[in-house]
Order: sequence, then structure tokens, then C-alpha cells
Amino acid sequence: MRSRNKILRSTVELIGKVGFEGVTIAGAAHAAGVSRQTVYSIFGSREELVSQAIAGVAVEALAGIHTRLERVAAPCDYVVELIVASRRVVRDDPVLAMLLRSEHENPVFDSGMIARAKPIARSLLAPLSTRHPEIEPHVEDIIEIVLFLGLSVVLFDDETVHSDDELRRFLTRWLGPAMSAAEV
Repeated sequence: MRSRNKILRSTVELIGKVGFEGVTIAGAAHAAGVSRQTVYSIFGSREELVSQAIAGVAVEALAGIHTRLERVAAPCDYVVELIVASRRVVRDDPVLAMLLRSEHENPVFDSGMIARAKPIARSLLAPLSTRHPEIEPHVEDIIEIVLFLGLSVVLFDDETVHSDDELRRFLTRWLGPAMSAAEV
């Protein structure tokens, strides 16, 4: 277990330094101070190694987002804060920010990304559905709005365009009517 965690930490550091394409089994093994065979025996492939390393970073980021969302009550405010918090987490984490680069082997830009993201979005929206059961019939639509709008905000982020507060106001102005319609 210690080797696994050491390899994952080293892989995250490598991703931050050299990007997804620069991560190799040999490089991760060298950075972690283990043999290539150890890396292969634990992860099986380079793709699985990178995937698990990113998943670990994402789980930590999601925990922080969940904490921010605990204090948000209204459905529209919840969705808005989910998008703003997600952008903030990506801005603040160099490895997550690396996901915004359109490298060849970047998992954000492959064809199955939205399908993989839906369960994560569903888990982030679960507390909202529990607090506001009236939106349950519209949760799948809300998930798609969050994914497409949230990805757009994160991928095309520019600090000069919207601060967190400006982004909150913008999203509330446009999502408020849509969220109200979902509650009807």
C-alpha cells in the first residue's frame, strides 16, 4: 500500500511537471524510487496509473466542493456555487489545471468524458435533490446543464472576464429562470 501511494504521489507530481504525455511507467517508477515491475504489478498500464493518480486528486477536490455546497440552500444558488467552486478548485490545483491543456492523452478531451463525468455530477447534486425533492424529475437535465456549462466555464476560463462574484451573478441571472422552471 505504501508503494502504491508513493507511486501515485510521484505520478501526480510528474503530471504537474511534464503533462500527461510526458508520464511514463519508467518515469513514475524512478520518481517513486521503485522498479518498473512494481508499477506494472500495481497498476497494469500507464493509462491506469494516470487515471488513478488523477482520480485521487479529483476525490480530494470533490471533498472541498462538497464542503462549500453544504451551506447553500436554494437550488439555483447550489448549481451556481457548484460551477464557481469547480472553477476555483481547477484554478488552484496545478494538476487539475493541467486537464485544461488539450494534449493528445488528456482524459478530458476523449469521447467518453461526459459519460464518466455524469456519475460525479450526480453525486455532487444528490444533496440538492434530497433537500429539494421537487427538482428530482429534472435532475438529469440539471446534470447536463452543470456539465456543459461548468466545463465551458472551466475550459474557457479567463480571470479578466469574471471574478468568482461576477461569475456567480452571471450564472444566477441566467440559471435562475431555468431552475425556477424546473421546480414548477
